[in-house]
Amino acid sequence: MPSSTRILGIDTALRASGVGVVEATGSKLSLVAYNVIRSKPSIPLSQCLLRLDEGLQDIIRETTPDAVAIEGAFFFKNARTAMVLGQARGVAIATCTRHGLKLYEYAPRRVKQAVVGFGGAQKPQVQKMIVTLLNLSETPPADASDALALAICHLHSCTSHTVLATESL
Repeated sequence: MPSSTRILGIDTALRASGVGVVEATGSKLSLVAYNVIRSKPSIPLSQCLLRLDEGLQDIIRETTPDAVAIEGAFFFKNARTAMVLGQARGVAIATCTRHGLKLYEYAPRRVKQAVVGFGGAQKPQVQKMIVTLLNLSETPPADASDALALAICHLHSCTSHTVLATESL
């Protein structure tokens, strides 16, 4: 592992995808950047997906991460919700792969366990731990906190993971 490692965490959604980059130097974690890639409710699905692609490309260019941590797919009762989220997730995976980044997938419970110490933690608990672990003066939005938690989870578990993509297109 290099002396420092930068991980991009992505909390994928259609209208508000959280992104966050954390750098680890030894055991010290530091915030590089975070954002929420937003799309207005009035714009069509295709434009939301394009906005997600563009926003991810921007943060990848600006922060030069070494790898990406993304939340694993999970089950939805509503098929339409699952399909839309799957499309957004596909855009995120394709964008990162196009930039030559390896992607690692983590279950939500595993992320919460890594960051809070309890897999059933609620969003406010995750946000509070993000502030503490990264020594922040303000609390990031929930979507960005989730993305930062994904990055931290990966940094804490680099030896055990599921690789989604290994080569650039």
